[in-house]
Amino acid sequence: MGFEHRAEAEQFHRALSARLAKFTLALHADKTRLREFGRFAALNRTRRGPGKPATFHFLGCTPICGQAAKHRCMVVRQTRKKRLRAKLQEIKEALRRRRHEPIPQQGKWLRSVLLGHYRYDGVPLHWPALAECRTQVMRLWTHALRRRSQKSRLTPTRRYRLERTWLPAPHISHPFPWQRLRVTT
Repeated sequence: MGFEHRAEAEQFHRALSARLAKFTLALHADKTRLREFGRFAALNRTRRGPGKPATFHFLGCTPICGQAAKHRCMVVRQTRKKRLRAKLQEIKEALRRRRHEPIPQQGKWLRSVLLGHYRYDGVPLHWPALAECRTQVMRLWTHALRRRSQKSRLTPTRRYRLERTWLPAPHISHPFPWQRLRVTT
């Protein structure tokens, strides 16, 4: 939950705890805490002296404070490096198992993997990370294709053609919040 003022956040935290207590439930102490976040968080922390605002991880991403045009504060999501490395390792293992399948079958599978990644992580201002993921997947696929025989016939031209044919270009799937949450009556 996000609040502009600390008092509102504390009030909500107390109300939520009371509401959950009615059903004999409780908030997990290690996973529930108040974090200073927003357009004034960095400024307030530098005034007080402890440094940058603390970050947290949520659904495989790290939300950080960023700035859009006209110095508008917005939440920017960064993919967790640990999660991305794990996903690339899974793709590498799967490509090793699928090494001798026909190239179109491998390409269809990689296309579905990348499209799923774009749909999940395709948020505004996240395009460079999506492009880097595509580059890494192509690197892993190239390695797997070169391991198919002792004489690799994967020329740069053929590699580029495979990349264009099977690996979709990165795209942003989700709109900016002010576009998505626009209500007209």
